Amino acid sequence: MTGSCLPDAPYPYPATPLDAIEARTAERLLGVALSSGGDHADLFFQYRSGGDIAFEEGRVRTVSRAVVLGLGVRVVRGDASGYAYTEELSDARMLDAARTAGQVASQGGGRSPLALRAAALPSFYPIAELAQERPGEDKVALLRRADAAARAFDSRIVRVEAGFAEGWSDVLVATSNGVLARDRQPMVRFGISVVAEERGKRQSGRSGTAKRRGLELFSEFGATPEDHGREAARLAVAMLHAEEAPAGPMEVVLAAGESGILLHEAVGHGLEADFNRKGTSNYSGQIGRQVASPRCTVVDDATVTNARGSINVDDEGIPGGRNVLIENGILVGYMHDRISSHHFGVKPSGNGRRESFRHPPLPRMTNTILLAGNEDPRDIVASVGRGVYAKRFSGGQVNISNGDFVFALTESYLIENGKLGAPLRGVNLIGNGPEVLRNVTMVGHDFQLSDGTWTCGKDGQSVPVGVGTPTVKIKQITVGGTRTP
Repeated sequence: MTGSCLPDAPYPYPATPLDAIEARTAERLLGVALSSGGDHADLFFQYRSGGDIAFEEGRVRTVSRAVVLGLGVRVVRGDASGYAYTEELSDARMLDAARTAGQVASQGGGRSPLALRAAALPSFYPIAELAQERPGEDKVALLRRADAAARAFDSRIVRVEAGFAEGWSDVLVATSNGVLARDRQPMVRFGISVVAEERGKRQSGRSGTAKRRGLELFSEFGATPEDHGREAARLAVAMLHAEEAPAGPMEVVLAAGESGILLHEAVGHGLEADFNRKGTSNYSGQIGRQVASPRCTVVDDATVTNARGSINVDDEGIPGGRNVLIENGILVGYMHDRISSHHFGVKPSGNGRRESFRHPPLPRMTNTILLAGNEDPRDIVASVGRGVYAKRFSGGQVNISNGDFVFALTESYLIENGKLGAPLRGVNLIGNGPEVLRNVTMVGHDFQLSDGTWTCGKDGQSVPVGVGTPTVKIKQITVGGTRTP
């Protein structure tokens, strides 16, 4: 194969410097990278263009734009890997990066890479138009609409901040086993934060969305800016009258959608194969064993149309896919990159992801979800005598080795005699991820994928992800609050 690696990028994507990368150049770089005796090599070219608008108290506060361009080279030898990158796509710099990465192997006589062939990829995030092709005034107008809706919701709203971010990446992956994959990955992120005040007491509320779409997200496929403004205001006002949270072991109902972040953090990371390869996950050596309630099926799904965590191809050239991790309570698989899949003797699962060309790939989640069950969510709440209804999460801490977690809730309600009661403040959930899944007693039929702007951190790298769950009843979680139940 000679000439450009792929045809010019079709509308709505403009041309980028990656259009000039020739297959013979990539093959030469792979050959140099393997010349010291590596088992595998890959190249990750990236061009990224993005911008942000910060809107505060009715005014545009900051506007920024950035362009990123570079190449990362990885060479794998057994379970070890060498990595180098360059921000300059000149022959000299790219060859230097290839030689540096190849130093992980020192035996010489490396094998030759296979001839590159363009991979046929799925298309999980079609868009009509890139957001960056629209005038800045259009994006500021979205922020103004959200601001106005939040202020009109209630006179107690005293502060409003909103933000809009857009970006897209052009990535080209070439591997020594002959894979050549190119992908264009769009993203739009929108968020609003408000503060409500009453008699000297202040509470905040947030709402937002992030998807692999253009501005059609706000007119055709999702909540409007006004919806997000009103939702943020509703939460802030509701929390003004929140009660102190109870404390102690209690039944907990996880609301559909955003509660998936607990699944992501408390269970998902433990199912990433590098932790299991090293034996540091509580799921190590558990394939084929019962690790959750038979009601639980957990899937990592990169194929959800236009979702924030979806990928047509991972950063090692493997097409994105739908991977069942826990099926009816039985652990059936991990999320793999090339290194872990070779170690376990299985196929890569398409979960090799990286933050940018400056970073090596790692096993990472995409959209991690708990599949729907059969129960009516109203019946789930009605079955609880006294407990907590967890609707929104702000964040948490998780110990990967044993699954212990602490999560803070930004919106939750007391359940008494099967009915939702007063909103609560100061609620923390304290427990163990595998134990929580074993204690699932009811699963609703109302699955939702969260619209949240979720970003996952691992080993200093951040990648966009999605989470989702139906309504779920947990037999017992320790609630950290300020009064006894």
